[in-house]
Amino acid sequence: MHLVKSLFRERCTLRSIPYCAMRGNLYARKGLKKMKVLLLKDVYKLGRAGDVKKVADGYGRNFLLPQGMALLATPGAMKTAEKIRGEATRKRAALNNEMSSVAQVISGMALAFGSKAGETGKLYGSITAQDVVVAIKAKTGIEIKRPQVDLQPIRTLGEHKAHVRLTMDLIPDIRIVVYREGETNPVEEAAKAAAKAAEAAAQAAAAA
Repeated sequence: MHLVKSLFRERCTLRSIPYCAMRGNLYARKGLKKMKVLLLKDVYKLGRAGDVKKVADGYGRNFLLPQGMALLATPGAMKTAEKIRGEATRKRAALNNEMSSVAQVISGMALAFGSKAGETGKLYGSITAQDVVVAIKAKTGIEIKRPQVDLQPIRTLGEHKAHVRLTMDLIPDIRIVVYREGETNPVEEAAKAAAKAAEAAAQAAAAA
């Protein structure tokens, strides 16, 4: 990338200004140019409402601006930043309070998926965010939207982790265990063992 920019600068010293302007527009169209935006909403992994961020031109114009998530950080827009930040803080606190009980249920949850796999442990397929959404609903009755599950498709046996974005502040982790189809479900076995241990402890305490 640095080499490309260096060559571009060298050519601009030898060619006409219109040529350089045209090439500069080409780089901008490719999304290499940055733009400054004022966030109107909390954006995961970017910032909170009221923050000013530099983003790729394409990301800003094709996603943030059309979706109503941000405005160009013009002097006029910047005058509203404090108001936006204050309103967002109040809404965020209310949403955190509303979703806190859901976070408590989901946090640390273990989900098991049986899957066919080769000798090396590579799955014949994958476990996706949508699979996790369905499993959470089946286990708890809680409805989560697919975009809220931060997970790349799982393609190997073993234990994995996913993040569930309930709010900007509440992002509980869940444990995903993928085992070979036809073998014992390790999550169910662990739950049974824990239940037996708790029962034995209760009986011992009662007998003491």
